[in-house]
Amino acid sequence: MSETPQLRNGGRILVDALARNGADTVYCVPGESYLAVLDALHDAHGIRTITTRHEGAASNMADAYGKLTGRPGICFVTRGPGATHASNGVHTASEDSTPMILFIGQVERGFIGRGAFQEVDYRQMFGGIAKWVTQIDSIERIPEIIAKAYSVAMSGRPGPVVIALPEDVLFDSAEVNDALPVRIAQAAPEPQAMDALRTLLAQAERPLVIVGGTGWNADACAALKRFVHANRLPVAASFRRQDLFDNRDPHYAGQLGLGVSPKLAQRARDADLLIVIGSRLAETTSSGYTVFESPVPKQTMIHVHPDAEELGRVYQTRLPINASLSAFALALDGVAPIAAAEQQRWHAWTETARADYVAHSTPERSSPEIKGVDLAQVVAHLNEVLPDDAVISNGAGNYTVWVHRFYRYRSLATELAPTNGAMGYGFPAAIAAKLRNPERQVVCFAGDGCFMMYPQELATAVQFGAPLIVILVNNNMLGTIRMHQEREYPGRVSATQFVNPDFIAMARAFNVHAELVERTEDFPAAFERAQRAGVAALIELRTDPRQITPANRLSA
Repeated sequence: MSETPQLRNGGRILVDALARNGADTVYCVPGESYLAVLDALHDAHGIRTITTRHEGAASNMADAYGKLTGRPGICFVTRGPGATHASNGVHTASEDSTPMILFIGQVERGFIGRGAFQEVDYRQMFGGIAKWVTQIDSIERIPEIIAKAYSVAMSGRPGPVVIALPEDVLFDSAEVNDALPVRIAQAAPEPQAMDALRTLLAQAERPLVIVGGTGWNADACAALKRFVHANRLPVAASFRRQDLFDNRDPHYAGQLGLGVSPKLAQRARDADLLIVIGSRLAETTSSGYTVFESPVPKQTMIHVHPDAEELGRVYQTRLPINASLSAFALALDGVAPIAAAEQQRWHAWTETARADYVAHSTPERSSPEIKGVDLAQVVAHLNEVLPDDAVISNGAGNYTVWVHRFYRYRSLATELAPTNGAMGYGFPAAIAAKLRNPERQVVCFAGDGCFMMYPQELATAVQFGAPLIVILVNNNMLGTIRMHQEREYPGRVSATQFVNPDFIAMARAFNVHAELVERTEDFPAAFERAQRAGVAALIELRTDPRQITPANRLSA
């Protein structure tokens, strides 16, 4: 604790608490409700303030920061409308298990309950989606509450914390002791659990490892790889967690999520042992809880999760293990490999799983009946030219099926994609990624509907110097909804067609490098020019609206 506290206002005490906990970036849309915080950030030389053009973008950037670093992304917004806009990112962080802290300016304490200007009860508003929602009603408690916020956001299953800041608390002054930087306790697996895991694996004939969740680091991924190689096991990734295991590895079998390979889904059903590490096996990963049945899966299941409350919540498993993913992965080094003779039972199983993945993730030659750009060939080209640490981001829409199917992720923290299916996520996330790691290449995929959620953030990318590349997939419609519409109400198109702006002219108005590509063969040169541009770049791809998924035509 500080021995000689100084007189500081609430804004300064709060910013000092963030700095003590290692915050180096905040994302915000300024508001008069937290002016004292903005003033303190002026002198906080270790914290960079990124001003966005929409609170939803700011909260999505904070979520992306949390995904990339494992530390809470920090977001500040003003009361009322600012908070409602920012709720988008809070929901993403909740479903994606991302550490995040959202600060919201609040009306003065004396005005609460009177229906004051932009007043909202944030405990009620965010109570169902945040891990913890609170309001700081005493300046003396600011260090305590910030410390707890960090602890809650990062402990167990990580997630978002929401803190309301009454304006008069921020302007008030006091001599307050600072709290120590937060340290997070990590649950470790018991030796008996690791012995039981080995016993179940030794009895298996069709084992499958499924990885997911958050809380991984490079050492944990490396330990998982050693365990997988030592036992020659097939590995599948849960929805939008493909960067946890090198997709080029001969043991990788694909992703369980939207656009899942039918053969992989069947393989997961046929497995007699599932080693589930970090994933909650939620609706999308489980194909609507059909691949893994609830409450008792037909497969023998080992479920590893850092949050004890997740174990047994949906699935009753043979062996639940409460452990942080890093601690569990390192504990795998102590598990003796299954004897080579016994591993023979599943060698063909693993090899076939890999062969099925390679076949599914290798694009076929372009069909002459399809007009415009072949998105599969675009993704295949990026596989060839992007470095291993390149970050790929996306939002929601059918265009993402091409990305997840054909792009082969190679290393941790290279996939920024919302498991809650939030449109508009990819572009703000890409900006956050480029600002966080300027030396890495960052490519954002966005559909025309997805991109138009936050197109104004082109200004943010230019203002703060984020030379990322946006690949805008334009088919002039909301493809996912149109697909469902044609299935349920064929020929009755309603509300899913777009009249889009001139994206190239719009991007250039923001001083962004922009090009239109209408033929597949023109993409490589356009992408190379975008890489050399030195500024944010946008490449619009005109695609055939009939090509609704890699395998299906809209008419089908």
